Amino acid sequence: MSKTKYSEKAQDKVGKVMHEFKEGKLKSSSGEKVTDRKQAIAIGISEAKEKGLKVPKKKKE
Repeated sequence: MSKTKYSEKAQDKVGKVMHEFKEGKLKSSSGEKVTDRKQAIAIGISEAKEKGLKVPKKKKE
């Protein structure tokens, strides 16, 4: 099984978002406080995509 490859900068971006989440400062686009870990990761990945960083395509099931 191969591991999904994210660029270093994309990993840093997700890490910063997770740090905000752990401090309770992360807000969703609607302004609500994020309380779900998976939602926080999704926000980090989408912000990395917006910056044009290397993020793998979504897995198809």
